[in-house]
Amino acid sequence: MTTDTPKSWRRLGLALAIAIITNVGIWAIVLVMPAIETEFSSGRAETVLPYTFTMIGFGIGNFMLGRTMDRFGIVQALLGGSILISGSFIFAALATSITELTVIHFCLGVGTAVGFGPLIADASHWFKKKRGIAVAIIASGNYLSGAIWPSFLTPMLIESGWRDIYIFLGVIVVVLTIPMSFAMAERPLASNVNSVAKDIDEKINETELSGRNLQWLLGIAGVCCCVAMSMPQVHIVAYCVGLGYGPAIGAELLSVMLACGVISRLTFGIISDQLGGVRTLMLSSTLQMLSVLFFLPFNGVVSLYIVSAIFGLSQGGIVPSYAIIVREFLPAKEAGERVGLVLMMTVFGMALGGWLSGIIYDSVGSYKIAFLNGALWNLFNLAIMAMVLIRTKTKQTA
Repeated sequence: MTTDTPKSWRRLGLALAIAIITNVGIWAIVLVMPAIETEFSSGRAETVLPYTFTMIGFGIGNFMLGRTMDRFGIVQALLGGSILISGSFIFAALATSITELTVIHFCLGVGTAVGFGPLIADASHWFKKKRGIAVAIIASGNYLSGAIWPSFLTPMLIESGWRDIYIFLGVIVVVLTIPMSFAMAERPLASNVNSVAKDIDEKINETELSGRNLQWLLGIAGVCCCVAMSMPQVHIVAYCVGLGYGPAIGAELLSVMLACGVISRLTFGIISDQLGGVRTLMLSSTLQMLSVLFFLPFNGVVSLYIVSAIFGLSQGGIVPSYAIIVREFLPAKEAGERVGLVLMMTVFGMALGGWLSGIIYDSVGSYKIAFLNGALWNLFNLAIMAMVLIRTKTKQTA
């Protein structure tokens, strides 16, 4: 298999379409959270539990389905994930309590992961010179999904309610994704993957970090940065409701934030092809920390649109950079599992951050402390990545 060919780009476009469809499993709960809180008369921390367990499932799914992709191919991973997404949406529409909804959303998160880590790992095998932008494009499917679906589903939410939305999504995901999955059947040549794996293993020995230590440092850093990232993304709709602007404004802000995140991911993808994954991650993480703090003094409607756009433009390069670092320093033949493990930790950070912000709000009645909490976790991320930068002085791209 040769890389960076027209076939590679066509496959990338198909994978992006699948990612946009399947990642609705994350954003649907953010959109309907206020409606669920009203229906079940639950507190903010309790209402956010379905989201929290969606993200926990999403994290575990990135690891599990990444291993499935390594062993059996991307098609099997896509089929299993799509069926699980659809079934979870339909069962969630029948839930009679927050507890039931939370358990089902864990399964939804596992299935949704197929549109993130496994597709990112698959794309990394089909590109070499442009691997950074290719990974960024696939990772953008997560944000494009968040930018497109809320605008499409909000009128349905107002007219029909969240349960009808879930039934609709349960049908549409499986109908669209399964046929597209079979078009991804071609696999990269085993000889290509194994040969670059040997080169990377030799190169790792020249760095100051073992592969295992690097893996875990990246995972811990991923938790820290995503606690910060989750605050605006998870709570922006509820934040706007609390300010008196209503859920529609919150949904628009989320769309703006994620649309700008797409621009950010593509831009930082180009940057990572020049600077490498570690430096790109640190740049984006620094900008994210500053933009989180911008939410503290600005809470007018116009200013929130501006700050949401700044936040989206700042943080989009963080998560894809982890996948680039994995491919720069760790074995290619284990890409699905290793990328999935790091992304699992970033998702756990999103889940933890969303839950912590709900706890803080219930305790003090304000999101200001939650924003400060996110900025502090972001600072921890930068400290860890500074150490990684110092101790991984040798860079090798497979």
